[in-house]
Amino acid sequence: MKFEKITPMIYTTDLQKTVDFYTQILGFQCLANDTEYGWAKVHIDNVEMMISIPNEHLLFDKPTFTGSFYITTNSVDELWIQLKDKVSVSYAIESFDYGMREFAIFDNNGYLLQFGQEINSV
Repeated sequence: MKFEKITPMIYTTDLQKTVDFYTQILGFQCLANDTEYGWAKVHIDNVEMMISIPNEHLLFDKPTFTGSFYITTNSVDELWIQLKDKVSVSYAIESFDYGMREFAIFDNNGYLLQFGQEINSV
């Protein structure tokens, strides 16, 4: 048996607004947007996410997640310049002792998105 990949599924109360955030702000491409069933799939390069309005079997009040989505990039400084004035920033770009240069933002639902690049490749 071999695991192939993981595709996060995030929940939202406003599917189109979330698709718009990922496509218009972050540059993702929308691969599917099924408003009848309340889900969408977005992707950019090797990163894929699914977005869903929770079904009636799930207790759902508001979007919550106790961690973050960490996305590595080969141009973190360029991405920071593109995003910093368009999003809610958790922390500004910084180089860390553990070998990463990174920043973090919140998406329109409050999910934490971190973007990082190994310092030796900056």
